[in-house]
Amino acid sequence: MTSVHSALDPRIFYKECRSLARAGFEVTVVGPCAQDMVSHEVQIKAIPPSQSRIERMTRTVWRVYREALKQQADIYHFHDPELLFVGLALRAHGKAVIYDIHEDVPKDVMSKEYLPLWSRRLISVFAEKVETSCAGHFSALVIVTPSIAHRFGKVHKAIAIVRNYPYHRDIVVPEDGSPWNARRESVAYIGNISEQRGIRQMIAAMDLLPTDLPATLELVGNRVPDGLAPGEIEKAPGWQRVRHYGILDQPSTFKVLHQVRAGVVLFQPVPNHIEAMPQKMFEYMGAGLPVIASDFPLWRHILGDTGCGIFVNPTDPKAIAKAIEYVLRHPEEAEEMGKRGRAAVIERYNWDSQAKELVKLYTGLGQTCVA
Repeated sequence: MTSVHSALDPRIFYKECRSLARAGFEVTVVGPCAQDMVSHEVQIKAIPPSQSRIERMTRTVWRVYREALKQQADIYHFHDPELLFVGLALRAHGKAVIYDIHEDVPKDVMSKEYLPLWSRRLISVFAEKVETSCAGHFSALVIVTPSIAHRFGKVHKAIAIVRNYPYHRDIVVPEDGSPWNARRESVAYIGNISEQRGIRQMIAAMDLLPTDLPATLELVGNRVPDGLAPGEIEKAPGWQRVRHYGILDQPSTFKVLHQVRAGVVLFQPVPNHIEAMPQKMFEYMGAGLPVIASDFPLWRHILGDTGCGIFVNPTDPKAIAKAIEYVLRHPEEAEEMGKRGRAAVIERYNWDSQAKELVKLYTGLGQTCVA
């Protein structure tokens, strides 16, 4: 169940639901979608997409709950904090309920640009108390990072850490793929475009690159960045070096990654980012790209140990520009970094390793339901 994400969300549908269906479970997604359908042996029960945040948190939540009850499922698995009370209601009906925690909600609240600064601390504390209190009543928790799991360790024993690694067979470029010198002198960013994800710094860095370096930024993501006025970034000087594709499906996104020479992930140092493990980082690695990344301790551990990352101060466009120039001026070294990242995804940073944990959790709950 989801009220926030698309019913075809990469983690919810393409990873979790398809993996469970392959493992023999009968799986239905209840969430925003254009129409009911069946795909990859997974049923989609469409909820009309909401037109506003208020509608999403009220009417959409009610629609999700009503449709979920109709399914008469043995196990219910929800993905959004605003569905916490839906989860509790289903527990009251005697159902097994899993809460899938994608974000550190209290920290995330502190970075919400639509909330007044004075209110964020109060809302963050309230959100933490409500979420923690509710979490203890669910059958199990699925959590995306160890740092978030640590916060819930005192209130629940049934915790499965299921990291958001990519399907390596979808993204990994074969060893005999396109030669490195056939790739464009470009770097890529994929995902949500916002100030907190570093869009201002990316665009400013592109403007600082030498004029003799014909570099571009391949930008895949939403058209109007959060917190920025429509058209604002397009007026910045560095925009002339940007190719913006808008939102692409997964195969088209991966095709872009296979044509560039580095991936950038420049999350700004706000509380919810420091220990995040963004999927795009592992997708860059799987695509055989060196990663230009924010210099966070966890990211330095992952990328530094693998030998595929260049770390920068994400608030400094000059440092970002230097890293981009270095990667493009040293193609042989960049290619070797990319190969190391690709090998790490094939060996350990891939969804297959995480699907096992999810199926194991469901198998245990399923046995309890039967009993």
